[in-house]
Amino acid sequence: MPITIHELHRWDLTPAEAIALQHELAPQIDTATPLPLDELRLVGGIDVSVKDNISRAAVVVLSYPALEVVERITAAIPTPFPYIPGLLSFREGAVIVDALRQLRATPDVFIVDGQGIAHPRRIGIASHIGLWIDVPTVGCGKTRLTGTHGPVPPDKGAWTPLIDHGEIIGGVLRTREAIQPVFVSVGNRATLETALELVLRCTTRYRLPEPIRAAHNTAGQSDAAPPGQLPLW
Repeated sequence: MPITIHELHRWDLTPAEAIALQHELAPQIDTATPLPLDELRLVGGIDVSVKDNISRAAVVVLSYPALEVVERITAAIPTPFPYIPGLLSFREGAVIVDALRQLRATPDVFIVDGQGIAHPRRIGIASHIGLWIDVPTVGCGKTRLTGTHGPVPPDKGAWTPLIDHGEIIGGVLRTREAIQPVFVSVGNRATLETALELVLRCTTRYRLPEPIRAAHNTAGQSDAAPPGQLPLW
């Protein structure tokens, strides 16, 4: 079944309009519904690369818990928005939606390379895309956008809260022993505890969870291949 896309707004906004829209959309995000971790069958990964002013989105669907690739999709458009911290959605959102429209398989959840509510206005790219689709989303970023945290113990699976203005907005998670942690936050229709557990379950021998790794690698391949369905080998 094709994924459901909600056309919530247009993407060609000014920075001021984009910030106003973020304030309008943020209260709609669901951070209280746990992910049904033991019922998942498909997990999607989303990543975007920008090169020569072209934005390329990759969406990869993996089986769960085996984490084998089921489907790979790419899309590309001229980069529509400048790089402004906190407004990544408006630089990457349109091309992600273009890729999502091509999916044949509908994942039970997406892990997005970027922030969920760990964002100054509590609506990073994972949360924003989560409102556009009828699928839960989780943000998993390589770097911190906002908030502070204490030390993370060195053991795999250890985490510490990411806090902004007294609010827990995410978790700083050690996915491999003694390796730099990642920044996990709810995108939409998830809880922080289940988001952290999903990322940990989807991580094998690398720092990043497999859905994001697969999407990142696919986005790189799209530089040398036309957008659309990519072969699975």
